[in-house]
Amino acid sequence: MTAARRYPETGVFYRALDRELPLIERGEGCWLIDDRGRRYLDACGGAYVANLGHGVAEIADAVAAQMRRVAYVNGTAFTNEPAEELAAELRTLNPKGLDFAYFLSSGSEAVEAALKLARQHWVERGRPAKHKIVARTPGYHGNTLLALSASAREHYKKLYGPWLAPVTMIPAPYAYRRAPDDPAMTARALEDAILKEGPDSVAAFIAEPVGGSSTGGDVPPPDYFRRVREICDRHGVLLIADEVLCGCGRTGEWSAIARFGVRPDILTLGKGLSGGYVPLSAVVATREVLDPIARGSGAFKHAQTFSHSPAICAAGLAAVRYIKKHGLVERCARMGEVLQKKLAPLRNLPAVGDVRGIGLLAGVEFVADKKTKAPFPRSLKFAESFVAAARESGLVVWSNVGHADGENGDLAMVAPPFVVSDAEIDEIAARFKTALELTLEACHVRR
Repeated sequence: MTAARRYPETGVFYRALDRELPLIERGEGCWLIDDRGRRYLDACGGAYVANLGHGVAEIADAVAAQMRRVAYVNGTAFTNEPAEELAAELRTLNPKGLDFAYFLSSGSEAVEAALKLARQHWVERGRPAKHKIVARTPGYHGNTLLALSASAREHYKKLYGPWLAPVTMIPAPYAYRRAPDDPAMTARALEDAILKEGPDSVAAFIAEPVGGSSTGGDVPPPDYFRRVREICDRHGVLLIADEVLCGCGRTGEWSAIARFGVRPDILTLGKGLSGGYVPLSAVVATREVLDPIARGSGAFKHAQTFSHSPAICAAGLAAVRYIKKHGLVERCARMGEVLQKKLAPLRNLPAVGDVRGIGLLAGVEFVADKKTKAPFPRSLKFAESFVAAARESGLVVWSNVGHADGENGDLAMVAPPFVVSDAEIDEIAARFKTALELTLEACHVRR
């Protein structure tokens, strides 16, 4: 059955309109089972989301219990116990001072709200000229229009460019493709950009503390964010840490930026915040960010129908307590060492340029030439072919393209649930190797 015949018949159209998607009936831990009984090892938690694994009854029960009490109230008129309790839990986990949480339904929404919050902060302080955003390339922050404006996704910008806001882009600290003294690696690129734009016009700098799919789990130099923090303080720029992907324990610490000894002004969380059981994200801010708004207009000028909803917050509360109860952040750190060790030998395989990451987040970058690091031409669609081959091998991974030069570049991401076992990590590495062999053959790449 072709995709063209399938989607009108089911009444659903998905992002992929050129192929039929397997129908998943259930999940067990790190595994997905489709309607034909085929099992897939979910090595990326769907989209870096299912960090607790599939089938955790405690979270499902907590959501059901809350829905029986009250499923929804308007966040502009009422508060509720799950929202209050989840904010209190996050206060114990986030970097000290990031005390106030605003709950939403997706990572893109959280980034959009965080950027708006930064803008309103400066307006309420009597500095309306501060409106510019600085972001990094490669980088990704979401699909809503302002979040997409701050993302280095040229294939999206070709479609939506006329609708996007101008954002100042600087190079990301991408170790595989940049020298240690490159301005991107030392954060000098950030200061140069702020000075060029004029500090009085720059409102915020947004960055992922550990690279997501855009740089394949790239980890910045140890002192990079300390320098970023100093630069932002010196020029009066708010620092927004986008931890939608890398936060909530994924790197082996609850907050990815905490390992660098830095506190951002605003933090975004999402994806794994609810373990994937409901759509949930958060914008977390310091008192210093909120006080000018509280003393001024008295209201954050951003609304979303399901903000602070009791049902979604109940899922987040149950997920966070489950993580704490079972020591899953600590387990993520331990199992992350195993994952990185087991994936490292992939560097010896044809077309693998680099393997990198931290905790249970890893990226494998594919290249046409290992010596020059030249990427495959985009027309080959190497990453897409690899993901398809992996799925045929019963392995679910995530791909990204365009990171090498804005158009070319192929990589695959591995980010399994925190409950992954040693044996499952061995299976991930073995199936990854099989999928690569199939891809090299399908793409007619010489070994």
